Amino acid sequence: MYDVLIIGAGPIGLACGIEAKKRNLSYLIVDKGCLVNSIYNYPLNMTFFSTSERLEIGDVPFISHGNKPNRFEALEYYRRVAIHWELNVRLYEPVEDAKKDGEDFLVRTSRNEYRTKAIVLAIGFYDLPFLMGVPGEGLSKVKHYYDEPHPYFRQKIIVVGAANSAVDVALETYRKGADVTMVVREPALLDSVKYWVKPDIENRIKEGSIKAYFNAEITEIRQHEVKIITPEGPKTLENDFVLAMTGYKPNFEFMENLGIQFNEDEMRTPVYNENTNETNVPNLFLAGVVCGGLKTNKWFIENSRVHAEIIMDALITKR
Repeated sequence: MYDVLIIGAGPIGLACGIEAKKRNLSYLIVDKGCLVNSIYNYPLNMTFFSTSERLEIGDVPFISHGNKPNRFEALEYYRRVAIHWELNVRLYEPVEDAKKDGEDFLVRTSRNEYRTKAIVLAIGFYDLPFLMGVPGEGLSKVKHYYDEPHPYFRQKIIVVGAANSAVDVALETYRKGADVTMVVREPALLDSVKYWVKPDIENRIKEGSIKAYFNAEITEIRQHEVKIITPEGPKTLENDFVLAMTGYKPNFEFMENLGIQFNEDEMRTPVYNENTNETNVPNLFLAGVVCGGLKTNKWFIENSRVHAEIIMDALITKR
């Protein structure tokens, strides 16, 4: 029997474990992937928006070489945090079922069953991409995650999306020798694109180095071509790879199975007490980006670290 079981070993899940340990609460952190799995799956050359001190947890200093840390530095930092605090983490152990069992919860994973008085969901949103829902999306040439540009050298690629990830992918693959075309459903790139990057992508499009179709959508993907619809009518483009940077969403089905209710808004924000982060299900808490539902840009590491303290203080009050 644990006082609290934390689902998700990302930075906020680790922060929850640290705060539980500070309060002498028995705890377990489980994750279906590796430590900070989402960060591990970021592009290899990714640099954070935030400065290193804003990513710190557990009073462990985060020292980076530049003003803003990169993916490799973050992986090293969170490994050091887990070692420093001797966190009780079980990795590569996906949760298969979790349900109320009397006053407690019964959590079944791929390896074991655990009883716990409380659950914290720190599951993030990076595991479920938004699909385009078009014929051919299941082909191996279609990628919803991007790691590095090398495989796309001298390949004809289509980048789908209008936000930062699509812009970064388009620029990086173009500069490593790819023939890049952007297909953007919106009339323009989003205003949220990083201010120091936006002039670069706009100039590359203007000069024709990167082709772009706005107010356009993919209608079908084939092995060597892609069909799109544009304001000028349908077009067929030669294509080797489709990089669909269409965004990601939380695991709503898992949350619903636990009995969590959602507000009646288009963002599907879950119901929870903002003073304690407790959901409508007693002793079931939310931490991190999952609190925002589909509004995945509301909560970041830097502004949701405090969730760990709020939740563990609430659990202490309940004892």
